[in-house]
Amino acid sequence: MGLGTLKRYVQIAFNGTAQQVRRILPQIPYDSRIIIEAGTPYIKRTGMNGVHLIRRMWRGIVVADIKVTDGAGQEVMFSAGAGANAATVMGSAPVETLDFFVKFCKNHNIFSMIDMLGVENPLRKMLPMKTRPDVVVIHKGRDEESNKKRMIRYKDITKIRSKYDSLISVAGGLDHNSVRKAYFNGADIAILNVIAPNDPNQGLPDSANFRTLIPRILSEVGQ
Repeated sequence: MGLGTLKRYVQIAFNGTAQQVRRILPQIPYDSRIIIEAGTPYIKRTGMNGVHLIRRMWRGIVVADIKVTDGAGQEVMFSAGAGANAATVMGSAPVETLDFFVKFCKNHNIFSMIDMLGVENPLRKMLPMKTRPDVVVIHKGRDEESNKKRMIRYKDITKIRSKYDSLISVAGGLDHNSVRKAYFNGADIAILNVIAPNDPNQGLPDSANFRTLIPRILSEVGQ
């Protein structure tokens, strides 16, 4: 199971409850272009048991969005032990943490993802690293969505690609109508949050019919 540079992906992020996962995930048809994420709030609610639940229900790639800031080795080990195929580290962490994180991900045979939320110059942050990550996440945070002037910084994709062949994912206010823009701007992975009815942010409403919604999204992903 791997991430290929010749394929685009859509990443569905669960940030709610285990009950939400049990209800919605069976509606999502398996496709190698779909990545399922155990989001940070979901993991804080459910722990690694929540990651293991998604692993039991999904045979494709599962991301544990643990947002490591220190102690990379142990947190990567927890994620891999729960069945995750990928984990995340914050790009704002010390470069030593980033290097340890990538190293431990390789040792545990899972993909390394660096989340650049709040990092002004992602490329500059990566240059001192000893080993490239598998994925770089260009991320406009959920709180930043309240600021209409904040945009996903697609320009960072070209800058990173000038030096690295890592895959690039983008997150921040995407829904089924805006994934095409993400791919048009060079993203390999578009991250969409499953959102509750009272959530002011953009995403995929958890009340939607995912059996019909996901094929519509995949039509924008391509092969």
